[in-house]
Amino acid sequence: MLKTVVCVSGGGTNLQAILDAIEQGRITNTRITAVISNNPGAKALERAKTHGIPGIVMSPKEYPDRESFHRAFTEKMCELAPDLIVLAGFLVKIPQEMVARFSGRIVNIHPSLIPSFCGVGYYGLKVHEKALERGVKLTGATVHFVNEGMDEGPIIAQRAVEVREDDTPQTLQRRVMEQAEWILLPAAIDDIANGRLQIADGKVRRKRNGDSL
Repeated sequence: MLKTVVCVSGGGTNLQAILDAIEQGRITNTRITAVISNNPGAKALERAKTHGIPGIVMSPKEYPDRESFHRAFTEKMCELAPDLIVLAGFLVKIPQEMVARFSGRIVNIHPSLIPSFCGVGYYGLKVHEKALERGVKLTGATVHFVNEGMDEGPIIAQRAVEVREDDTPQTLQRRVMEQAEWILLPAAIDDIANGRLQIADGKVRRKRNGDSL
């Protein structure tokens, strides 16, 4: 059983997609053991409570400096001892010490086709605003492993979404969630939980019929 901790800052729609997929059997061999948020008002914490999952608030604002927060955050994660950490709209950079401790066990969902519209400053609605400003015809979402960089880890899967002429950042955001994020992230978790996917030597390896990882 894959013990999973989900980190989220806001509404938790990707968290809900994971919970729904577990209940529907599209994610198997997986249990969400905790939800961590840097935002005490995050709706994601309500979603966790509804499903009987412990919700933990850890905000950098509660600590005297970023180093203290990083240390406390890493210690809490080590205490929880997850097999997998899922960043589902988490707007806090993961401490390097945590990345090192949980190497190959942290995944993130990003609302663009990396390497487009990613990195520092590209999060939430801002990603879709920039995509529309640039005039791209296709956007989408990417699930990737997390490394020391920002949105630079090995890519697990991507899914393209058409940009429409009448799109606003809000309509595009919603369609990317529905057509890409809520499909890719549960599928990636299920693949990891069932041994079909792992990272080795900085590269994603995927098991196919008859193959071994």
